[in-house]
Amino acid sequence: MIFFQVNEKCNGCLACVQNCPARALDAEESSGIQTLRHNMARCARCATCWRVCPQDAIEFQHMLENRWDEVVTHVLVRCRVCNEIVYAQPLTESLDTKVRELVEPLCCRHKMERHADILSGRLPVTGGGAE
Repeated sequence: MIFFQVNEKCNGCLACVQNCPARALDAEESSGIQTLRHNMARCARCATCWRVCPQDAIEFQHMLENRWDEVVTHVLVRCRVCNEIVYAQPLTESLDTKVRELVEPLCCRHKMERHADILSGRLPVTGGGAE
């Protein structure tokens, strides 16, 4: 999502560019066309551009909204015993194939119980969650 927006009221005066303390705004000219540019990484989110714009062309409110933007979603892997969330599926996919075969979807509590059972000899040591 683009947070910094300029509407049709902009007259190209560049008051925003001249007053930006973070130098997050600049104007580029090419073949008689002026393009206003914004660099989000430099932006201090101070709203100076919005305050100094004589045309009310800066729509800074998008940066000031108190909301959560969804950026990524993942399928969750749950403990095969108690259904507690253990990790996200891409974590498994990022592992080496041999390591991936050894990973069991177990929460910390059930992983500790499994290790205790293996150490005591109650369960054999096997890969991939087979018992």
